[in-house]
Amino acid sequence: MLGIAAVGTSLGVFHSLGQSRTAEAQIPATVQLAMPLASTLLTADGFDPETEVITRDGTLQPRETLIELVTELGVGGSDASRSLQAIYDAELVDPRRVRPGLNVTAQFRGDTPDTAELVSLSLSRDNGGQILSKRMSDGEFMPMVLQPHTQPVERRVAGTIDGSIYQTALSQGAHDQQVVDFAKIFGYDLDFQRDVQPGDEFEIVYEEMVDERGNRVSSGNVLYAAFNGRRVDKSYYRFTPEDDGATDYFNFDGESATKFLMKTPINGARLSSNFGYRRHPISGYNKLHKGTDFAAPTGTPIYAAGHGTIERANRYGGYGNYIRIKHANGFQTAYAHMSRFASGMRAGTRVQQGDVIGYVGSTGASTGPHLHYEVLRNGSHINAMTLDMPTGRKLADSPAMFEEFVARRDEIDQMRQTAPTPNGGGVLMASHEAPPAP
Repeated sequence: MLGIAAVGTSLGVFHSLGQSRTAEAQIPATVQLAMPLASTLLTADGFDPETEVITRDGTLQPRETLIELVTELGVGGSDASRSLQAIYDAELVDPRRVRPGLNVTAQFRGDTPDTAELVSLSLSRDNGGQILSKRMSDGEFMPMVLQPHTQPVERRVAGTIDGSIYQTALSQGAHDQQVVDFAKIFGYDLDFQRDVQPGDEFEIVYEEMVDERGNRVSSGNVLYAAFNGRRVDKSYYRFTPEDDGATDYFNFDGESATKFLMKTPINGARLSSNFGYRRHPISGYNKLHKGTDFAAPTGTPIYAAGHGTIERANRYGGYGNYIRIKHANGFQTAYAHMSRFASGMRAGTRVQQGDVIGYVGSTGASTGPHLHYEVLRNGSHINAMTLDMPTGRKLADSPAMFEEFVARRDEIDQMRQTAPTPNGGGVLMASHEAPPAP
């Protein structure tokens, strides 16, 4: 992960340095600079258009440092350290946090590899742009951020689930981010281990950011999400009310998907033990299992199920690393067996629904990595899986706001008709909806 600083404001067309071999082609139309713009920058002052530009690419390997990779690409010791130091000094990259897989491109000017001089060093960014350290006419290196000129386009995937929704969505053309967002939207309605069955259907309309050539740069927002299954038949539209600016997802009638507490405060987990009496796996006695267990790999993030204040965050007997949160209306939630707490989690800390509070582990009386999740109401343990939580905002309470929502809902329904569909399928409709106008 690159530690990217907020520098500059210019956006422009991005030309991949790895695709050009001439000095003329290698300079981007516009750039974001980490220091004042030099008037000679875009003219590549001092370059000879007839001079060959040599390009070498490499990928950072596990346990390899950036300076080692840059040196392997043929950059001399002085240029290697100076070009990277310019990026570090501008706080565009934290050298302690770079991860394997980072792509690095070095460009040289000269007749032969042995006599070539470093022209620029570029590091790829997660959003499709690049961080560049470019040699100026005085021999110093200037750091800058090259941003692609992007625009949002709508995409649509829909299908019948065969196995898992994750694999089915990816096979239809979605990416990891869309599946994660879909899971968050339906996190209040679905237990993805128990409620999703083969033969259930889903639909996702989402934005993608593409460059001027139509190539995907990054994922955008999910605009619409629908699930039509044996246990749940619902759909939601993304909408931002003007009065509070709080973006949320609302059903066809303008009721928020957000509920008071989340059913499953963890993604990608398997429900391994229900609430109720059972034979305890360690003590061997039959006793009430006061929560729900979700098996997941160690380190999986755990989320606060609702807004509230942490009452305790410490080691707590057989619970191991434990957090308990106090919510409104007499509710509390508890999270046990964590491998560790998230930063800042301590008694008295205010948390928002969806904040990461810790990570899955197997501390305390535990036979394997999992989250033990409890919900209490007025001090008594209750089954979170069967609890009917109140919904959030209802836009119909404000006629003007509901009118704005309906207009946006109709726009999104039109997108569902026109957005490219990789599998060529039809539009999935929740049972209570009327088909959108042609």
